[in-house]
Amino acid sequence: MPKHALDATTAITTGQTSLGVELGSTRIKACLIGPDHKVLATGSHAWENQFVDRLWTYSEEAIWEGLQASIADLKAEVVKAHEVALTSVGSLGLSAMMHGYLAFDADGTMLVPFRTWRNTNTEAAAAALTEELGFNFPLRWSASHVYQAVLDDEPHVAELDFITTLAGYVHWRLTGRKVLGVGDASGVFPIDPATHDYDATMLAGFKGMVAERRPQLDVTMLLPQVLVAGEDAGTLTAEGALLLDPTGDLEAGAPVCPPEGDAGTGMVATNAVAPRTGNISAGTSIFAMVVLEQPLDSVHEELDIVTTPGGDLVAMVHCNNGASELGTWASVFTEFAEAMGVQGGADAVFETLFKAALEGEADGGGLLAYNYLSGEPITGMAEGRPLFVRTPGSRLTLANFMRTQLYGAFGTLSIGMKVLHDEGVRLDSMFAHGGMFRTAGVAQRLLAAAIAAPVSVGDTASEGGAWGIAVLAEYLRKGATTGLGEYLNHEVFADAALDTVSPDADDVAGYDAWLAQYRAGLAIERAATEAIS
Repeated sequence: MPKHALDATTAITTGQTSLGVELGSTRIKACLIGPDHKVLATGSHAWENQFVDRLWTYSEEAIWEGLQASIADLKAEVVKAHEVALTSVGSLGLSAMMHGYLAFDADGTMLVPFRTWRNTNTEAAAAALTEELGFNFPLRWSASHVYQAVLDDEPHVAELDFITTLAGYVHWRLTGRKVLGVGDASGVFPIDPATHDYDATMLAGFKGMVAERRPQLDVTMLLPQVLVAGEDAGTLTAEGALLLDPTGDLEAGAPVCPPEGDAGTGMVATNAVAPRTGNISAGTSIFAMVVLEQPLDSVHEELDIVTTPGGDLVAMVHCNNGASELGTWASVFTEFAEAMGVQGGADAVFETLFKAALEGEADGGGLLAYNYLSGEPITGMAEGRPLFVRTPGSRLTLANFMRTQLYGAFGTLSIGMKVLHDEGVRLDSMFAHGGMFRTAGVAQRLLAAAIAAPVSVGDTASEGGAWGIAVLAEYLRKGATTGLGEYLNHEVFADAALDTVSPDADDVAGYDAWLAQYRAGLAIERAATEAIS
């Protein structure tokens, strides 16, 4: 047996491993790593949100079925790759989509279906919180959801005992601890960077706003405890182990790191936790995280102020719509290829389409694409209608079409990034991860043009947040004796290979011209939401 396989087997059988599980928008992924942070095995399960009663949700059953399926897939991969059964792990971490609203009564019963980050029904609450507390409260933040439920006088508010995020919910069920990592908590309510806890002044203001309508409800008692990376967040209970693995093979007792949001795990996965660095995660949604050297001077509705898993301030540009529409068009071309009898599958189609984009005109040839499957707060859209728009004089070619589709995936993001630029925030580098960066040099190059900053893609990009939360679990397992940034630099990424692309001047000029048309064309998008139900 090769030495590396023997080493992996030893790590697995002696508990020198860390398991990270991330519940993403379209996939639940489990990632097992060894003490050198190298991936030993992965498992996954595809799932989709549902639009129920005009709200985006995932059912409670789907959460646990998906988690169990991803763990079963991981266990099978461990046996296949290393010829040993996975019965225990050295540490564990849970991560998931940030924000949203999971509400429970005193008995732990979920009061309403999980309301995800994708919902935009909280406009009144977010606006009131932003105005009263002097801090930007995005529509998707948990605090906005709580206050909207209060404003709407929803019946379940009378029974509220605890709220949390998706990662916090899974962590609670696995460990019994009602906690959140500070990065995920910063999407619940603003964090004070000095205390690494909820901002006390704003929390008192929030309590008063809620009390005006619900005098018996102390909203401060609803929130999970905040922990920073490396702190004790509990252990996997016997009940929790069975929730993950109903076969009973997985042993209880593993220490569990603070649960984090996908934004924070993306920062870890790309070593983007230092000032003047950041990362961009592209999936169903697309968002940028930029670590700040100092607080911003002004409140901007386009920017969320959150934190790294270590508690440092981050400006987040979050767009509800990312690569989904791009994937839909790729599926159409895949169907066409199959109808023509061309073999190769979806991966080959993606690669062909992406490479064609590099041949497109820098300004997209006069084409416009809007990837709005759902509402987009940054551009003021309450709902979405995917659009492809051109004029009679535009140049519709495959190359221009695909370049425009990629531009469209980055359009709203670049609007938010320009706000940061105007605030004087400078970037040394941005790290990108997500499936759209698998085709080397294409989305990466066009993203560099869209944000006018160097973009790096590393070896771990395809594993993403599941690997990132596994690293945070390993950080806990090894004692968290140094700061998170130092640990990542010296223990995790010291030998990492990175491919960095600097913005091309012609691409930047072309993209700027395209973006000007994109901004003007938002009127078309708005008209579509009004005209087409």
